[in-house]
Amino acid sequence: MENEFESGLLKYIDKDFLKFIQSLNIGIAGLGGLGSNILNSMARSGFNKFTICDFDKVEASNLNRQYYNIEDIGLYKSDAIIKNINKINKNIEFTSYNQKLDETNMNKIFDNCNIIFEAFDNPISKKELFTSFHKEKNKIIIFGSGMAGFNIIDNNIKIKKIKENIYIIGDLETNVSNDTPPLAPKVIAVASTMAAVAFEIIYKQYLRNV
Repeated sequence: MENEFESGLLKYIDKDFLKFIQSLNIGIAGLGGLGSNILNSMARSGFNKFTICDFDKVEASNLNRQYYNIEDIGLYKSDAIIKNINKINKNIEFTSYNQKLDETNMNKIFDNCNIIFEAFDNPISKKELFTSFHKEKNKIIIFGSGMAGFNIIDNNIKIKKIKENIYIIGDLETNVSNDTPPLAPKVIAVASTMAAVAFEIIYKQYLRNV
C-alpha cells in the first residue's frame, strides 16, 4: 500500500516504474560521506530495499558531509542512517550489518543485491570489492574515486565505464589531505552522481522490459 511519500513521488514517475525499482535490492558498502548520501538519494528516488554495512560509529567530524545529525554521535552508522532514512519513507526495508567488510564476507552480504555501491575510505577495501564482484555480470557495481578538496571546476567529476556493468565516478585522482579535505559540496556531488548513474541504468533496463 502506498504511503504519503510514495503518493507524492508518483507525481514524477510512472507507477509501474516505481514497482520495478522497488523490486530491486541496493547494496551500499560503507556509510560515510558517499554511502550515507547515496542512500539518501536512492531512498528519495523510490528504492525501498537496501543492504547496508559499516562498522563505524558516528563522530562529530562526520557531520560536515555525512547524512547524520548531532544526536547520532556515538551510534553505529548503520543504526543512525536507518533512523534518518525512515523519516523519509517508513516502508523502506533494511538488511543491516555492523561489521567490517573484507573479501571473506562481501560475497555473502551483497549476494542478493542488484546494484552495489562502493563507498569505502581505503583502496584495499575497494580492490577487495572489485575482486569479489567484477565477474558478476548481472550486478551493477559503482565505485567512487576522488571526491576531496575544493577543486571541481578544473577537476570535473568524471564517469568512467570500466565494463558494461562497472563504473567509477569522481575526479579519479584527489586524495584526502590537509590541502584537500573532505567537504560536503564535492562529496555530496560525487555521491549524487553515483546514484544518478545507477538510476539511469535502471531506467533503461525498465524501458527494455515494457
